[in-house]
Amino acid sequence: MANMRNVKVDMPQQTPDIRNKNFDEVALGYTLEDAKEEASRCLNCKNKPCVSGCPVNVRIPEFIEAINNDNLKKAYEIIKSTNSLPAVCGRVCPQEKQCESKCVRGIKGEPVAIGRLERFVADYAMKHFESEKLDVKSNGKKVAVVGSGPSGLTCAGDLAKLGYDVTVFEAFHVAGGVLMYGIPEFRLPKAIVQKEIDEMKKLGVKIETNMVIGKVLSVDELLENGYDAVFIGSGAGLPNFMKIPGEALLGVYSSNEFLTRVNLMKAYKPEYDTPINKMRDVAVVGGGNVAMDAARCAKRLGAENVYIVYRRSEDEMPARAEEIHHAKEEGIEFLMLNNPVAINGDENGRVSSVTCVKMELGEPDASGRRSPKAIEGSEYELTVDTVIIAIGGSPNPLIRSTTKGLRSNKRGCLVVDEDTLKTSRDGVYAGGDAVTGAATVILAMGAGKTAAKSIDEYLNKQDVR
Repeated sequence: MANMRNVKVDMPQQTPDIRNKNFDEVALGYTLEDAKEEASRCLNCKNKPCVSGCPVNVRIPEFIEAINNDNLKKAYEIIKSTNSLPAVCGRVCPQEKQCESKCVRGIKGEPVAIGRLERFVADYAMKHFESEKLDVKSNGKKVAVVGSGPSGLTCAGDLAKLGYDVTVFEAFHVAGGVLMYGIPEFRLPKAIVQKEIDEMKKLGVKIETNMVIGKVLSVDELLENGYDAVFIGSGAGLPNFMKIPGEALLGVYSSNEFLTRVNLMKAYKPEYDTPINKMRDVAVVGGGNVAMDAARCAKRLGAENVYIVYRRSEDEMPARAEEIHHAKEEGIEFLMLNNPVAINGDENGRVSSVTCVKMELGEPDASGRRSPKAIEGSEYELTVDTVIIAIGGSPNPLIRSTTKGLRSNKRGCLVVDEDTLKTSRDGVYAGGDAVTGAATVILAMGAGKTAAKSIDEYLNKQDVR
């Protein structure tokens, strides 16, 4: 008999006035008792609508039923059969817009806490189970994967399970891509990411770091030197700027640079000598998850006043509701319907203020969102010493400019076949942010799975010929 309680089991977390001063994980996870109580809310629907909302098709009711049956090992195996990074997904996926949005329990109450349960199972498995080495027979074919973010790791893992000799080429000195450099420790501990990567290596996946494809080696050279196919999952790490006066002043960061210094270069740890300006008043421009991450990091680094400056209303913010809620709890101030038009500096070339204008929402744009427009005569000065621009990123042009016959669109994203993710170049596939521009971890993982399937089909057809 299902537990018909209408609300999720609460997940314990640090209190806001404590957590906004440290980088420890905010949400503390379910206990076994919590997980079993929440799992008992699942109706185990016959048509499984939640699965249709998952980009990697996790067999959700099956793993939840295994929790109910006290078989956590089986629950983990069910998740891992389609999801290579469950501990990551359980923490950072926007479940409220995906699997949980399809949950029948959400019609008259809160949906089942699928993400929290996935996180619980993955964390439990890491602590209690030794992973079993898969006995996979090599098929003699080699595939190169460019980028070790969520799309690259997913593609690599799926191909390795099919017997491919897979090498991942990562530009940074550590693997993980945006999972390592972009998402803060308090949302996604790096030790968790590293464990997931270590599991990938047990499948036989090789990872080479400090390999900037397009510089050290080109995609053409990979194909010429023994690789039968290439997957490009290099992300969208080139930051976008607003093209307003003052963006070259000291104290202006792209969110990419700021978060890389904080996360990958560990600026939040006193023992690391990572250069980052001491901040008191910070304006973070943007309304997505990255903006929330940057603002919450700035607060933890000691800033007294941190402002989210966003040109639309809160209803239009692309950030997860949970991240907005946490940011507000932690003392971040939200300046909705405001837009910077200039960054001003002092005599030393440092940021001293931001000139903003008030905005109002007009008619919907092509995406269906109402277009913001400036209110005449509404300019004002916001006193800050640091500005972080968090308005998205684009793919680095290095790969597309050094690879023959690789098509891209006007945004710099690689052009692929929607169904197979094949690029305009035979044997070359691409997915994740390199194709879509900055998006979510789970969508990038879904692309990695699609590409792995397409690469396998392509190389099998080559054999037939």
